[in-house]
Amino acid sequence: MTTLTAFNKFTNELAQDGNVMPVLFIGHGSPMNGIEDNTFSAQWKKLGQDIPQPKAVLVVSAHWLSKGTRITAMNFPRTIHDFGGFPPELFAVQYPAPGNPALAKTTAELFHTKVELDHDWGLDHGTWTVVRHMYPAANIPVLQLSIDYSKPLQYHYELTRELLSLRKKGVLIIGSGNMVHNLRMVAWDKLAEPEYGYDWAIAANDQFKNLITKGDHRALIDYEKLGPDFRNAIPTAEHYIPLLYTLGLQTPKDKISFFNDKVVGGSLTMTSVMLG
Repeated sequence: MTTLTAFNKFTNELAQDGNVMPVLFIGHGSPMNGIEDNTFSAQWKKLGQDIPQPKAVLVVSAHWLSKGTRITAMNFPRTIHDFGGFPPELFAVQYPAPGNPALAKTTAELFHTKVELDHDWGLDHGTWTVVRHMYPAANIPVLQLSIDYSKPLQYHYELTRELLSLRKKGVLIIGSGNMVHNLRMVAWDKLAEPEYGYDWAIAANDQFKNLITKGDHRALIDYEKLGPDFRNAIPTAEHYIPLLYTLGLQTPKDKISFFNDKVVGGSLTMTSVMLG
């Protein structure tokens, strides 16, 4: 059976209702959100119940950077604990969702550029800490797409547009990062204080939401031109790039909604977006 035939069989059997899946950008924040019952994880659980159940989930995580673009293509991706200094309970978590090699191969073939099939990575905390709350039964295939760190922001925005057909096949695509993410300026003594944010973080976050609402993707791609607040908000781009993957999948019919719109520790925002 060819890969394309296997993929069509997969989608024809499982996606008969014709739903066009929404596309998400999720602010994932601390790995502890993966095991805590808090405002953020509660919203992820609700999201998993409210949107149509996907046939597969494809995540672009801030925590998988590679030279060239890669997609996980194993039957059973491992749970990656890519962090340190957290309690043993977090390291003990396993999220045993299956992969889908046929879907991975066909997805790779949708791109105009070469995408490597990867059998080593797995699901990092940008993926499993969120998806395990959305789909706790771990019975939906989950794949990851890497971020090619050598490419400019425009490349990432344009690359993801080639995946629009997957939304029509019942695949939920998620960008996982944080719009405002400056770990060097976190007010660690304010983490327990609800929604404490520096003025520049709040201003940048509000402007991001405004630009998303207006559909001004050009300004969002060229965020460095927006001023010092945005350079503070995004000292390095890896947590911001997943937002561009989400925006690249927007269609004129998509409604825009925000959730988990909160500032944490002064210099991080959990603000998340659903399109569709």
